[in-house]
Amino acid sequence: MATNKRTSSSSINDDSETKKFKIDDNLSTTSKESIPAFINENITNKKLCEYGAACYRQKNPIHTAEYDHPPAREKSSTNESNKRLTPIEKIQQSEPYRFFLSTVYGILDTYNQINAISLKEILSPEHGQLVRSAQFNYMFDIEFLREQYPPEFRLKPLLIVHGDSRHDNHTIKAQCSPYPQIEVCAARLDIPYGTHHTKMMFLLYETGLRIVIHTANLIQQDWKQKSQGIWISPICPKTNDNTNESKTNFKKDLIEYIERYRAKQLQFWQKTINEHDFSSINVHLISSTPGRHTGGDMNKFGHLKLRQTLKTYLGLENEAQYNSAPIIGQFSSIGSLGPNANNWLSKEFLTSLKQLHSSSLDSPELKLIYPTVDNVRTSLEGYMAGGSLPYNVQNAMKQGWLVNYFHKWKADHRQRSRASPHIKTYLRATNDEYKELLWFLVTSANLSKAAWGVLEKNNTQLMIRSYEIGVLFIPKQFSQTTFSVSDSSSSPSFPIPYDLPPVKYQSSDKPWVVDVAYKNQPDSHGNMWDPSD
Repeated sequence: MATNKRTSSSSINDDSETKKFKIDDNLSTTSKESIPAFINENITNKKLCEYGAACYRQKNPIHTAEYDHPPAREKSSTNESNKRLTPIEKIQQSEPYRFFLSTVYGILDTYNQINAISLKEILSPEHGQLVRSAQFNYMFDIEFLREQYPPEFRLKPLLIVHGDSRHDNHTIKAQCSPYPQIEVCAARLDIPYGTHHTKMMFLLYETGLRIVIHTANLIQQDWKQKSQGIWISPICPKTNDNTNESKTNFKKDLIEYIERYRAKQLQFWQKTINEHDFSSINVHLISSTPGRHTGGDMNKFGHLKLRQTLKTYLGLENEAQYNSAPIIGQFSSIGSLGPNANNWLSKEFLTSLKQLHSSSLDSPELKLIYPTVDNVRTSLEGYMAGGSLPYNVQNAMKQGWLVNYFHKWKADHRQRSRASPHIKTYLRATNDEYKELLWFLVTSANLSKAAWGVLEKNNTQLMIRSYEIGVLFIPKQFSQTTFSVSDSSSSPSFPIPYDLPPVKYQSSDKPWVVDVAYKNQPDSHGNMWDPSD
């Protein structure tokens, strides 16, 4: 067995897209019959482009000489096309939460209209005249990114904020070199095995500034058939009063996060953020920055920032009734968590997740959602989806105890059970019926110490390796007591990304491990997975 070179026990929130798979020539007739017809025909002819009709390289003759592109699926009905929303309408209907999943190619279009948005729709000229923008991310395909901007915005100044590019075929600078309007900023990574994992956009319009915080790399496969999470701020108007802050201190926390880069290229954006009115923002910023945070800085980042925010703002009445309320963590990668749950997960990390206004001695049930091998095999991408789930065998073998917490990925109500999750979310329900939530967090942070931090020196410092960012939804900031996930409530239903309650692994279920071969059954495209190829 060959170890996948793009994962290691230390690089635990690595989002690398591992593409090691092959078509098995010895598939049985039964297996081949299960392959969609247009794929089966092309196995013996040109290769089928994995992006299909959505591929942005279809005008490239070198690419089309090697790959075929099936036509886009027709709409299921003429009525469906009449229901298509514009980007502006999508944001309007998402109020008050402004939380989306990415659109998914290959599902009914109806499920891509409500609380779902594409990268092109986020960058649409309908939102206003773009002045300049910044893109923070882990992985970039600059050509793909440029294609997502409308033509009239492609010459506007663009800042690319990146971390380690050792996994790229070409460096970020080489990708950007043909475009003088693109500036590159390398994030400092002073602690070994850290990554710049933040996924965020700054979009400056003539009318104001928009912040987008999401979970997708800026590469085509992340925006096609995966489940991604996206929060889109209002367009915050410019103001002469620098005190225009949100009730969640979003501006202050964002500026503090940006300052930690210590980058000259970000000084413009620090000033710009300060000059805009953030009072319409009602989510809390939860970020991580590399370092050993001590003193007053300990509660500014990582899981201690989440702990402090919940303690300060949750504001529940009769909170004792929620001491045992269950908690869910959902993610696409897992780090080295220690020889047992008490090492970090159920002690330090859970203490932050279970925080109420007053500390609780109870230990609520923690349920972790992570895809099974079958989730990956039957996904829209097949085994290819597993390249974005870089849980490696070295860690999996050392922490077999973790499987006792695992639950399957299932999102039937959003028609995304087959759209492999790259989204990362954490939430707390009010009780085992999961009809209401105490809070909800969407973030870039996977289940790892590198992302969330680990306490050191007798709990006097928090060591974080990576840059991460997310937004926390607390009902109080939306004038609610709890978030309803039921359509019958008088309050707007919170657009939960997956089905509740979560379904526990059965004895036959195995968590996806990226550097293990899967050759017993072909995936949804008739492929096998062999990381040694």
